[in-house]
Amino acid sequence: MALRIFIVDDEAPARSRMRTLLADIADQCPHEVVGEAADGAQALQGIAAAKPDLVLLDVQMPGLTGLEVAAHLVRLPDETPAVIFVTAYDEFALKAFEVHATDYLLKPVRAERLQQAIGRVAALGAKEGRQRLAATTSSLKAKRRHFSVQERDRVLLVPVEHVRYLKAELKYVTVRTRTGEHLIEESLSSIEQELGDVFIRVHRNALVARQAIIGVERSSAGVDHENDTEKGQESWHVILSDIEETLPISRRQWAAVKALVK
Repeated sequence: MALRIFIVDDEAPARSRMRTLLADIADQCPHEVVGEAADGAQALQGIAAAKPDLVLLDVQMPGLTGLEVAAHLVRLPDETPAVIFVTAYDEFALKAFEVHATDYLLKPVRAERLQQAIGRVAALGAKEGRQRLAATTSSLKAKRRHFSVQERDRVLLVPVEHVRYLKAELKYVTVRTRTGEHLIEESLSSIEQELGDVFIRVHRNALVARQAIIGVERSSAGVDHENDTEKGQESWHVILSDIEETLPISRRQWAAVKALVK
């Protein structure tokens, strides 16, 4: 069965060379090139639509880097394609790739090395490949600058700096910006662990952007078991810039939130 391959590189000559190399090893590695992209945003859109088995992903790109693209792929609900990173440097990054056994190609790419890398990654099971890819992006501190929102066959990138709050609701997390809402399938805990310097937990089901907090206000509370308040008792809500909605602050988070508005 032919492997479905997607090529990502911001340089057109590099993409052309990769196609040539793949053609040279077609007998050893049957494949079909199902698409290519010149930047990270294009890559996420194209990968979502083409659903390749393998992505050959340049690391150094303007905008979204290859590591950021890989981190988004790991978080998307669909099955993650195998990823082979392509890089011109650097030594530290190469050591991290080696530790987690997510393969990489060092530019200029050679046909023999490409064949070896494809064989190595193809030998990984889907689950193991996803775990190792996640470990690689984590170890290389591929901190996201966008949230990935999958809508049908497209991926929408929402800049982290535009988000006012994230709220857990059933199996989804609502991402609230000044202009609207989006749904993602992630846990608040994982987002808090990664972006704790950007967001602060105000309640067990909500994170808010630290920079968006402009004040707090008292309000009459309904029953809130986490706050230990009954109907009619006072509670505190956080006020955020650009949106009218306020969010309740749990008693255990009150001190941390209050410190931000002194």
